[in-house]
Amino acid sequence: MTDNQDQSDVRIQYTNVVDAAAANQFGWGSIQWLCNGELAAGGDLTFGYVQIEPGHKNPRHYHPNSSEVLFLIEGELDHSIGEDVFHLTPGMSIFIPTGVAHDARNQGNVTARMVVAYPTEDRQAVMLEAGRDE
Repeated sequence: MTDNQDQSDVRIQYTNVVDAAAANQFGWGSIQWLCNGELAAGGDLTFGYVQIEPGHKNPRHYHPNSSEVLFLIEGELDHSIGEDVFHLTPGMSIFIPTGVAHDARNQGNVTARMVVAYPTEDRQAVMLEAGRDE
């Protein structure tokens, strides 16, 4: 908002809550999209809540049209980015550049819970391993 813009022009277009029933379920965990171009018309980002179950990982993939930032809320992850592996604990974040292959493995005993953000309203993913898209 600019200094000369009247706050009365600001309107909340969309709100959402984390709800297991609204999440996309996979064999490894779930994703619930909280904001994207489909959910919030005119939005310019994608934001989601992801859970990876203990002993599971999401399929290796990359995003051809955007970078990604992941912030780990709970649990532990070994996140592979390209050829490197980064061990994440709660409170840590990681940046994945556009087009770089990555996946996350939960080696811990509790569900890993995280939020992910992409600077586009239309996050795209190309799967490099067998598994359901997302």
